[in-house]
Amino acid sequence: MGWDDAVINAGKLENLQNDPGASPSGAAEEFRGLVALPGLMLQSGRTLPGAVHAYARYGELNETRDNVVLLCHALTGSHHVAGTDAPGLPGAWWDALVGPHRALDTSRYCVFCFNILGSPYGSTSPVSPVPETGVPYGMHFPVITVRDMVEAQRIALEQLGVRRIAAVVGGSLGGMQALEWLLSHPDRVDRCAVVAAPWRLYPQAIAFNEVQRQAIMADPAWQGGAYPPGEGPRKGLSVARMLAMITYRSEQVFVDRWMRSVARGNPLEWEGQFQVESYLHHQGESLVRRFDANCYLYLSRAMDLHDAGEGRSPEFLRSALAGKHLLAVGIGSDLLFPNWQVEELSRIAADRGAHATYEEIESDHGHDAFLIDIDQVDEMLRRFWRSSGL
Repeated sequence: MGWDDAVINAGKLENLQNDPGASPSGAAEEFRGLVALPGLMLQSGRTLPGAVHAYARYGELNETRDNVVLLCHALTGSHHVAGTDAPGLPGAWWDALVGPHRALDTSRYCVFCFNILGSPYGSTSPVSPVPETGVPYGMHFPVITVRDMVEAQRIALEQLGVRRIAAVVGGSLGGMQALEWLLSHPDRVDRCAVVAAPWRLYPQAIAFNEVQRQAIMADPAWQGGAYPPGEGPRKGLSVARMLAMITYRSEQVFVDRWMRSVARGNPLEWEGQFQVESYLHHQGESLVRRFDANCYLYLSRAMDLHDAGEGRSPEFLRSALAGKHLLAVGIGSDLLFPNWQVEELSRIAADRGAHATYEEIESDHGHDAFLIDIDQVDEMLRRFWRSSGL
């Protein structure tokens, strides 16, 4: 049975695919399923009816169901964290970290990851049909926030019989979710690891996101978001991804890999192309083949709206964070969320009573170092588990 062919009933957890997909590298078996959510009240005040949440699970729940480690994925990632390639999903993004005796040890922990609300990989999103009409939501989908994503995950976990979470871990947009879990549900979470994510989004990151959105919406094929399924603003989405990739890498990466090398032709003529240009075009075209443009608009806006302190009093923040364990991991070469922003998050949490630790990935790979320099992430998580008593 395929991962999108059934819905998990409340409290019931089961394997929804015949081949669980154990990784040849020794990662844990992967079990994928869907959870039906009741009407979801959003931060905007709107209600999202009939929503579903796709998820993956690695490892087994213990008798008390309190050995859960929740992973949260980034903008264009999915719930497929580890294991062999899965049809219709992007490649696993932390395969080396999930499995028996790895940093996310599935012989001890039950690791969950949800496809975030608004993403096209199985959870309710702009590509989903409106219940009353069967027509995709498109731009009629409500604006969602990181807090909405976390609330949907909370409800889904309750449907699966899970109320306590040992730790929440995420990178980039996933790191924003991890932090939000600690603040929204301090009674359910004792520790979180925030990797390459800030306390709040700063204006330069919002500016990068807006240029990407404008590239999508300027494409005539966008049609106000009402393009036919499987079609849409391919050129606009490709350009958006090209800009995003510049923010995900550092200048040193481009210098070391290509400097001014030419991919083809003569750059004195328009058909000529530098190698870095070829790389960006390839990245743009790759995303177009697997992602939806409207989903990109909504998820990038959710990032813009991220501000952990918004609407929360100093007293609330102290109450939520006091005694909690928080690991903040910055990246020295990060252009998108510079290391000082992640270090700021650690200081804010410490000032409000959290046991906060800041560590830094030493890498020239830029923002994406948390997906590339896995050995450093592995060591940091293991240290954090020991220091926080997990």
